[in-house]
Amino acid sequence: MLISDKKIEDYCLSKSTVPSKICDELFEYTQNNVEHSEMLIGPMVGSTLGFIIQSIKAKRILEVGSFTGYSALFMAERLSNGGEVITLDINPETTKVGQEFWNKSPHGKKIKLILGPALESFAKLKGPFDFVLIDADKGNYLNYFIKALELLSPNGVIALDNTLWSGRVADLNEKDPDTVALREVANFIKSKADLSSVLLPIRDGILLVQRRD
Repeated sequence: MLISDKKIEDYCLSKSTVPSKICDELFEYTQNNVEHSEMLIGPMVGSTLGFIIQSIKAKRILEVGSFTGYSALFMAERLSNGGEVITLDINPETTKVGQEFWNKSPHGKKIKLILGPALESFAKLKGPFDFVLIDADKGNYLNYFIKALELLSPNGVIALDNTLWSGRVADLNEKDPDTVALREVANFIKSKADLSSVLLPIRDGILLVQRRD
């Protein structure tokens, strides 16, 4: 779901620091060749998250849900040399697409893919991470968030994508499992006095979370 119309988004992108040409090529390839390409996070979200990553001077990033590697690459582009993106996914076919494009980029060497169920892969990880992007199966968002919070650096940021879910979360009559799960994680975060959050109506919604001082 695109919250703003294309004309407005195009204008915003024209005034923003956007992902690279290689990212654009990966985006276009995914749209033309990969099923469920609507899952792509898109350049407006990429520009927004990239700005945050650079602002907090992130050195280590964790991503839950790689798809075809677009978001891993645009995040790696915002890291200085020596930075690291660890991305978790279960699909060897879609992540292979990402690896082919990562290999074309000087920033691809910063990316490490761990294949397997993400909740199992968390057990292999050591924090801290300065930025975490959660963009995977919605039913596990709360589980992913709780585990990510345990690995988050003191000033780190967690971003949860698709948290507006085409507006369905705002309609209490919508009770499908994914909508309910997205409401659940948003309500959990809101209930925590030690967390600060903002839900941005960019594309399909980005929920940003940081610990309070």
